[in-house]
Amino acid sequence: MILTDILTDGLFAAIAAIGFGAVSDPPLRAFPYIALLAAIGHALRFCLMSYAGVDIATASLFASFTIGMGSLLLGKRIYCPMTVLYIPALLPMIPGMYAYKIVFSLIMFMQNLDAPLLQQKYMLNLFTNGIVTCSVIFMLAVGATLPLFLFSKRAFSMTRHENGN
Repeated sequence: MILTDILTDGLFAAIAAIGFGAVSDPPLRAFPYIALLAAIGHALRFCLMSYAGVDIATASLFASFTIGMGSLLLGKRIYCPMTVLYIPALLPMIPGMYAYKIVFSLIMFMQNLDAPLLQQKYMLNLFTNGIVTCSVIFMLAVGATLPLFLFSKRAFSMTRHENGN
């Protein structure tokens, strides 16, 4: 049952990443790698959160770092910049439900201006979900770009020919 959950999570992330990738029109050879990176990254985050008890922001950092390293390794193989691979692969990990809850809490706060206890509840929800959303997005960005800084020479030579052209 655990393996099925992990594979299902990875499969749906891969499908979403292919859809996000199609919007930015990458080369066709990049799609299998975008799907693979998304599946691995999202499944890793799922495992860390579900089975290791890691919070969503830290799990997102590890998953995005894995996607970043994978895009560094695979980008050279298919002659494609890292960003073409890792941006669509990261998009399924954007915490949409938390972002939705921010907007919902804001609307409910405004609709309950005459009820201080409800205002307090919705303001707390707004800040809690806002902090989670911002933290996860920040960690996704840090994790994905960290390989770029660690291996900058390799990252910037990925789409260059060996003879310097």
